Amino acid sequence: MTEQTKQREMHPSSVFDRLARYRLEAGLTVRISAAGLITFAVAHLLGLTQIYWAVLTAVIVTQASVGGSLKAMLDRFVGTIGGAGWGVAVTLAIPHPGVLSTGFALAVALVPLAAVVAIRPNYRIAPVTAAIVLLAYPNQGGGVVEAALERVLEIGLGSVIALGVALLVSPTRAQELLCAAGRDALALMADQVELLLGGGVGPPDSAAVQALHDRIRMTIERAVAIADEAARERRSYITDAPDPEPLVRTLRRLSHDLVIIARALSAPLPETAAARLARPIAAIAGALPAEFNDIGAALASRSAPPDLTAITDALAAFEAELAAVRREGVTRELPEEAVERIFGLAFGFEQIGRNLSELASRVRELADRR
Repeated sequence: MTEQTKQREMHPSSVFDRLARYRLEAGLTVRISAAGLITFAVAHLLGLTQIYWAVLTAVIVTQASVGGSLKAMLDRFVGTIGGAGWGVAVTLAIPHPGVLSTGFALAVALVPLAAVVAIRPNYRIAPVTAAIVLLAYPNQGGGVVEAALERVLEIGLGSVIALGVALLVSPTRAQELLCAAGRDALALMADQVELLLGGGVGPPDSAAVQALHDRIRMTIERAVAIADEAARERRSYITDAPDPEPLVRTLRRLSHDLVIIARALSAPLPETAAARLARPIAAIAGALPAEFNDIGAALASRSAPPDLTAITDALAAFEAELAAVRREGVTRELPEEAVERIFGLAFGFEQIGRNLSELASRVRELADRR
């Protein structure tokens, strides 16, 4: 490493750039630590006997976004109340001084709550709480009620503090995470376009295409999960960001468009058609990845979307050349399967143009709300 390189890496702007790159991760680190420590201090001041439950709850409830923390808080608090109440009811209703009677009481406590968890996994804390109440305080009458109430207080304290920290300490809105996930998905789509069209009209590596499509799908599913948190923030009036569903829907449609193109290019196009379509396809291959990356950058920064003229012109040129091929009767001499793939490719390009325009509208809406 040269001296100039060392100085450049030690330059303050370089350090700040690195910190900015991991700003979201650093914020989550601060929030988790703050939630745990504040809960520990408050629980001591209140004289709670089992402080670790409150601290664990604060750490678990603190999520990457405010919407995620709100959901985790509600799920854990509701699950705790339900589990504690059912555990107390079973403890008082079924005496269990011995091993067999305790096992029977535990079954009565767990089975219905396990059924609830099977349907609503987010309430997994309910059977845990019921089992603790039943096993830790057998046959103690009022003592078990007091213990259950204290457990609810501990969980509630940790939940409330975690949500307060999420709102006040380096808060991250789910919309911000959604935009970042959308940018990541669009970057992968740009790579997919280069893989599909970089070789002209020849078939791409099917294994590589499938692997990249799987990564796109997983990234979009991550965006879907974040969109749920963003929608919860909107319903709770935590943010006035636009409805996240249209953005996620458009990302999915673009992903499906690339699948259509991949299927159309799964085999070589007939030479007569390939010779005519090679140039407009090359123009699309040159313009489309840049458009994906540019609109992804605009999405992440919530700035105005880029001009789509380059890809619009390239798609129009392809459509015009294909129309000329049809007028000249070139497709009449081709096998039906080849004709279907040519028009499938045209349909995929047409849909990409429409969905890119729709995505630009969604990005512009976000920029206007900034």
